[in-house]
Amino acid sequence: MEQRPDRRNSVARTALRVLPALLLAAGILLDYLTPREFSATPLLTAAPLAAAPLYTRRGTLLTGLAAVLAALAVLVGHAERHIVVAVGAVTELVTVTTVAALAVFINAIVTRGHAQLASAREIAEAAQLAVLPEPEERIGGLDVAARYEAAQAGASIGGDLYAVQDSAYGVRLIVGDVRGKGMGAVAVVAVLIGAFREAAEQEATLDAVARRLERALAREGTRRDTVDTFEEFTTAVLAEIPGDGTLVRVVNRGHPPPLLLLADGTVRALHEGTAALPLGLGELSALPDHVQEACLPPGATLLLHTDGLSEARDAHGVFYDPEARLHGRTFPGPQALLTALAADVRRHAAAVGGLTDDMALLAVRRP
Repeated sequence: MEQRPDRRNSVARTALRVLPALLLAAGILLDYLTPREFSATPLLTAAPLAAAPLYTRRGTLLTGLAAVLAALAVLVGHAERHIVVAVGAVTELVTVTTVAALAVFINAIVTRGHAQLASAREIAEAAQLAVLPEPEERIGGLDVAARYEAAQAGASIGGDLYAVQDSAYGVRLIVGDVRGKGMGAVAVVAVLIGAFREAAEQEATLDAVARRLERALAREGTRRDTVDTFEEFTTAVLAEIPGDGTLVRVVNRGHPPPLLLLADGTVRALHEGTAALPLGLGELSALPDHVQEACLPPGATLLLHTDGLSEARDAHGVFYDPEARLHGRTFPGPQALLTALAADVRRHAAAVGGLTDDMALLAVRRP
């Protein structure tokens, strides 16, 4: 039976942790079981070097000390067996000692680098959480749930975004994906979320909200005045559920289509009639935004997601199809839906090491 990837990773991590000890044991055995011409120095010097990126400073220091003591024991053992101790043997001891000291220095550099990386990621995550707060569970009479799934621990912060805003025109939603990663993407997310919340309150139509976002990105590009900024764009889908909750309006700007999950388990994608360019590229097209309308019956759930979900692959390179995977299934609420969906897509991509892109999920249900 094939081992699960998480189990294989656990075995690999355990093997790496014991590698320095195995190298020390192998070096001692090599010296004891072979003639003097066979040197154990390469194995003894490799042990502290292997420990440097894996162990703490104390662990690396102890490993280096053990390597030096093993080399010294080899030297003493030769003397006890009346083997002539050549200058080369002393040189080997000095070599092991030097490499052990070097390993401690390397460990200090690696530890400092890890600390700086962790600090940078914590700052980016804090910034991301500041602009992507968890929405309330009930907004405008609708049940709401949102979820942000990072592809991997330690991966760069992505530019996926979501927001929900109650307004005089109904509950308005956005899910988007900014091109790029890191703090630059988080900055663009902040601009878009701020512009969306303001436009959702002030603009009478959903296509007008999209135009406001387009102008906000243009202003940000002019303000930052860099080549990379002018190349940035954001795929996004905007939705609006008026106060009576009987229908949903959608504007799609180059984004995966939202899914409508009915109470009987039926799932259908809300495909737009005409393809639209992402936000930030609107000036390349003179076509107005197409506003699609669909009925929202009681118990129906609207699911918006980024391409981190639909582009997840399995071991055979098959993309995850949320429409097919959710068909025939029912959930007690939006939160249960997102929890099950996140677990399912991770199982789908487990054989290839997990997700390759972050994903944002947003679900609203008409009770």
